[in-house]
Amino acid sequence: MALDTKLEYATPAVAEQSDLQELAKRHLWMHFTRMGSYEDHELPIITRGEGCYVYDEHGKRYLDGLSALFCVNAGHGRTEIGEAAAAQVKDLGFFTNWSYAHPRAIELAARVASLAPGDLNRVFFTSGGSEAVESALKLARNFHRVRGEGTRIKVIARDTAYHGTSLGALSATGIQSIRTQFEPLTPGGCHVANTNSYRAPAGRDPLWAADEIERRIEFEGAESVSAVILEPVQNSGGCFTPPEGYFQRVREICDRHGVLLISDEVICSWGRLGHYFGAQRFGYQPDMITTAKGLTSAYAAMGAVIVSDAVAEPFMHDTSMFAHGFTFGGHPVAAAMALANLDIFEREDLCGHVLAKEGEFRAMLDSLRDLPIVGDVRGAGFFQAIELVKDQDTKESFDDRESEQLLRGFLSGELYKRGLICRADDRGDPVIQFSPPLIADTEQFEEIEAILRPVLTEAYERIVRR
Repeated sequence: MALDTKLEYATPAVAEQSDLQELAKRHLWMHFTRMGSYEDHELPIITRGEGCYVYDEHGKRYLDGLSALFCVNAGHGRTEIGEAAAAQVKDLGFFTNWSYAHPRAIELAARVASLAPGDLNRVFFTSGGSEAVESALKLARNFHRVRGEGTRIKVIARDTAYHGTSLGALSATGIQSIRTQFEPLTPGGCHVANTNSYRAPAGRDPLWAADEIERRIEFEGAESVSAVILEPVQNSGGCFTPPEGYFQRVREICDRHGVLLISDEVICSWGRLGHYFGAQRFGYQPDMITTAKGLTSAYAAMGAVIVSDAVAEPFMHDTSMFAHGFTFGGHPVAAAMALANLDIFEREDLCGHVLAKEGEFRAMLDSLRDLPIVGDVRGAGFFQAIELVKDQDTKESFDDRESEQLLRGFLSGELYKRGLICRADDRGDPVIQFSPPLIADTEQFEEIEAILRPVLTEAYERIVRR
């Protein structure tokens, strides 16, 4: 009897909408979520999406200012992506890429390679971003080992940077709060300064952060370093952009010391910065690109490592093999959906739209600088952030208690209540991040401003002037 009851309530088809809250609180373990926050409160349940908007179980509409999680790049409700999936299921629902190939994975690999910069011609598919980073870090180690440099196991990353949650990727992640509870991590993660120019001392060389990478390589010993992994625009901390010449200097440093350069573009690829890849936006050539999210506009779980011919070459002959893989890497249905997604990008020139509209989007955010709580506005393309401060002149930030009260105690809930989904984040100094679907336009920018301005005004009164 108990088993039957459990099966009945675990089946979504039999759950009335009024039951969703109870079922979710009893059975669903949400990611990066303080589950206790919803013991006495309703949790947000999103039931459908259309364009730049999503709707909750009560039918209330929200502007998705975060593309769900930096990933629904083509917007919600693209039925042609689902139709591509249905058509693929009729032919082949699944077959593995372990020693076999199928048409959609082949076609997608060729298409991705044609869009990637330089000689990044080999595509290794994964199920998502952390898997892509994990794969790239393993490949970097393996590449050096097969060339007789097996001591190269360390990876250089940046402070506050997020590169994923698997143990290898977490070793590259520079956020202490999500590292310490899982230690010991995979050994080899080393961290250097990021490109937070807002907090940099006056007069500091803009390329100081790039030179810090070389100093760390030399400190560790170049013979022990396999790769440097960097995002084109660093997500955690609030959309840190590189100073002019930064990536060119890093490329020179990596070449000088025989270290591979991994461009982590799980967020920054597929139009987010106005180009298919962030490396193209900033004019540098990595040895590998990690990608996910926007590859399918998140309509299916898929990621990839895009690898240069030089890095792939040792594994392409005789009995050599990169002994690594995932069951669902290159899934035929996900690959078909990715191809349909890229058709939309090409047909509607979504990259061109971002480049045409990013100035207007940024100008709207910059207009909020008259609010005393707005310290900095930064980012690129449709990937922007506002850093919040107690005092604009001194750049004084909030302490941990104040940040908790500001972000979780007020801003997150109030913005959502007023119909705007964005990210209030404290991995570093407190910021609000915006990453709308690439189809967003003037109407959505004005709506963001109309909600954001009064909420930030009230936040300052509540937290600073109380």
